[in-house]
Amino acid sequence: MAYTGQTKHTRHRSGTSMRRALRREAPSTVGLLVDAEDFAAMRHYRSFVFDDHSVYLQQVEGLLKTLAAQGMHTTVALFDPDDYAEFCTESGLDPHERTSRSRFVADIASAGATVAYTGQPLDSLIPLLVSRAVRRATWEYATMLLADLGDCAECGQEIGRAAFDRASHLLTRLLETAGPGAHHLVCSTPTENEQLIAVVHTARDAEGPVRLASAEGAEFVTVLAVGVALETGGGVVLRITAPDSPDRVHGWRLVRGGLVPLTAGEVFSAYCTDADTGEPVPPESGVEYRAGFDIGADEPEAHH
Repeated sequence: MAYTGQTKHTRHRSGTSMRRALRREAPSTVGLLVDAEDFAAMRHYRSFVFDDHSVYLQQVEGLLKTLAAQGMHTTVALFDPDDYAEFCTESGLDPHERTSRSRFVADIASAGATVAYTGQPLDSLIPLLVSRAVRRATWEYATMLLADLGDCAECGQEIGRAAFDRASHLLTRLLETAGPGAHHLVCSTPTENEQLIAVVHTARDAEGPVRLASAEGAEFVTVLAVGVALETGGGVVLRITAPDSPDRVHGWRLVRGGLVPLTAGEVFSAYCTDADTGEPVPPESGVEYRAGFDIGADEPEAHH
């Protein structure tokens, strides 16, 4: 029998080493209960062993640090107890089983709000995770509204699609006309049930094209499209930051599928008023409040 240079023990060690290497390449997802109310809801399940939210958060952070130290790529997903209960009902799973929670976390990791863990403290990670969850919920609700509008009675065109195309055109023209600098845009669109808010950040060099994150752009356009389709009003505020100059704030009102420039006074009033209380907010130092500019977008057809 030929000598291979490997004993049974060394082959076992080699196999263990390879599995560890593979484990480091397999991404991990950790579901996180961000607030005390959600945590309390999960305590109803017998397999959920935690009884203190602060201790739970400390343990989660310790787990994240351990995974990072092992070279693992880890994402954190927002764990919603109501969504979990619905998931278990639809999937025929026992919500008391740990494996059911694992399957739910895997499911939300593929389609829900997640944040990559890079060593940041939970105090920084949680607000970002909640913000992404709100953005995703807003986008899903706006998408549903557009999908439910059906077809135009006059031309047969899908109203939601036409409104989305129109909103995409408006955003493109707005960014092209805004010029170079860092752009922070906020779109506010009222609906029957709530006020939809979308935010997008872009940057543009003096000669280069606009750089726009695809996910943010899609969310922004969808919310703007709701205002275009429903003709419920709303508007857009743009803040431009450029080197060696004060920040400039411009604003537009959404009217019949178009963006009508606000006056400088209207922009100041909109930007310096608390949206929740209606109380005045002091203007920022070094910020100029200017009228909206003409973006040169053609007028839409009346029935869209």
